[in-house]
Amino acid sequence: MSPRHPESPARLAAVLDHFDETGLAADLDLRTAPLATRADLARIHQDAYLDHLQRLSPAAGLVALDADTALSPGSLRAAQLAAGAATAAVDAVLAGPDHRAFCAVRPPGHHAEEGTAMGFCLLNGIAVAAAHALASDIERVAILDFDVHHGNGTVAAFMDDPRVLACSSFQFPHFPYRLQAVARPNIVNTPLPAGTTGAAFRKAVERDWLPALESHRPNLVLVSAGFDAHRDDPLGDLLLTEADFAWTTELIVAAAEQYADGRVVSVLEGGYDLGALARSAVAHVQALHGS
Repeated sequence: MSPRHPESPARLAAVLDHFDETGLAADLDLRTAPLATRADLARIHQDAYLDHLQRLSPAAGLVALDADTALSPGSLRAAQLAAGAATAAVDAVLAGPDHRAFCAVRPPGHHAEEGTAMGFCLLNGIAVAAAHALASDIERVAILDFDVHHGNGTVAAFMDDPRVLACSSFQFPHFPYRLQAVARPNIVNTPLPAGTTGAAFRKAVERDWLPALESHRPNLVLVSAGFDAHRDDPLGDLLLTEADFAWTTELIVAAAEQYADGRVVSVLEGGYDLGALARSAVAHVQALHGS
């Protein structure tokens, strides 16, 4: 992207470097992502949209898709790898023996709708992973999204599919200003005002997510792990810390142990202060890992 764009390669470098610095990387089974297949992507995205992205993908420079989102020469491949990481992680946790995976990927994906790129997102990897799981004989999936921005693309994909429970906590009012009031039994929106503290966030998540998870009883839990709800992040106004992300992850793992044989696939979404992002991702993965 442009030099001042918040969604940059430095984000992923910061996460992976901090995995090394903390010694966490030595405890992990690190794998390289495959490209998502066209069949997997087409479960969520229109064929015409996928062809459109391919046609627009430049050999040099940038092609703007909207005011915030653009294609560089490597963007589409990066998005295909991000979605491929999510589907490969689903396959890995379903095959066992390991039951939890974190996809350190960029760009994020949860804003991308079936025929629309937005909010730095080109392909909706978490939705692609959920659809892939359902095609792999999983009966019920829960998607839990704690990014500062509402997961509109995920809601759009599954709001009429009762097999998928989609829970999203987010600052309100705030981008993307769409699908934040969808009323469906399988859609749980947890809007939070600017300035929400970790304590208030925790109460809201327990109030909204736990009853929904108990009712849905998912066979697999997917996570849109956005760390831009951190108090240091420049793109949001929530006041969460690394401890809050660790707490949320522990809650998610406990729910997965109760309903889904412990199976959790987490996919990196937002997080734009490099230090806060790196520390929060480590706290999240440590909680997934049980360390």
